[in-house]
Amino acid sequence: MPKPEKHILVLRLSAMGDVAMVVPVLRALTNQYPELKVTVLTRTFFKPFFRGLKNIEVFPADTKGEHKGVYGLYKLSRHLNKKRFYVAADLHNVLRTKLLKKFLRCKRFISIDKGRKEKKLLTSGELFKQLKTTHQRYADVFEALGYKLDLSKPNFPKKVVLNSKLQSLIGNNKKPCIGIAPFAAHEGKMYSLTLMKQVIEELSKNYQIILFGGGKYESDILKGFEDSFDNTISLAGKISLDEEMDVISNLEVMVSMDSGNGHIAAMLGVKVITVWGVTHPFAGFAPFNQPEDYALVADRNKFPLIPTSVYGNKYPESYREAAASISPGTIVSKIKSVI
Repeated sequence: MPKPEKHILVLRLSAMGDVAMVVPVLRALTNQYPELKVTVLTRTFFKPFFRGLKNIEVFPADTKGEHKGVYGLYKLSRHLNKKRFYVAADLHNVLRTKLLKKFLRCKRFISIDKGRKEKKLLTSGELFKQLKTTHQRYADVFEALGYKLDLSKPNFPKKVVLNSKLQSLIGNNKKPCIGIAPFAAHEGKMYSLTLMKQVIEELSKNYQIILFGGGKYESDILKGFEDSFDNTISLAGKISLDEEMDVISNLEVMVSMDSGNGHIAAMLGVKVITVWGVTHPFAGFAPFNQPEDYALVADRNKFPLIPTSVYGNKYPESYREAAASISPGTIVSKIKSVI
């Protein structure tokens, strides 16, 4: 058993979904080892993810400004070294964190094994099986540091009581709330917006639909959906990440692509139905603590090369609409079955 009162540095700078996946692992760590103190090095924007976690503080990294480049990382390390970390858990394992390692003073520095070799076999078609989840890969880093974790019995924060601003945005509709986040970083990971409109049309007859997105392009599309159907509200561009998390905590279910919104919902203990295009849950990026059948995958009889890449950024042109092989009816039926 590790000695008490140890201070651990955890590094995970980006991307949104990957940072959100750290949260249930850290919740398990601080619950199972309450004597630990943890500092998370990440982007300022992601600080709300870690709210409510015991013995955890966030140290913001400005990698595009003050902490940019080798000198910026050295400057960052000088601030971090003042905190006297016992060990460091690198959950990112990129050039930036490898450089930072050279400047940090701590007893041990363990980096995540991302399983690149197995993932390459998966995307090349030489292998098709469930790989270790990202959550377990994170947990393996802490085990290597002496803190074995059990992720099988998670607990989650309570639903947040919505403030007056959020209540006025959503309205007093008493119907069960379904969140829908139809966008993803790459087009090959997205469900056809035309088909998603059919999903929203059908669900809006009996449920309150809350749409999530960001940026003008996404906001304009979601505003169009909001104007087209009853019981449909778009929150795109209207609220902060903190407020978005408050709303998500009150959902009955979140519907998302292989994207960050699904991971945010999962870390809050919300049911998540994911829709997969050219990526696949076997790569290990399914949201935390969700049954396998909550992941709706494209038809591999029609698109046998899936997964074409781990992140969805590489795919044949003919696979762009692979997710459309999942019918709107299949998505609606799955949502109704879990509410």
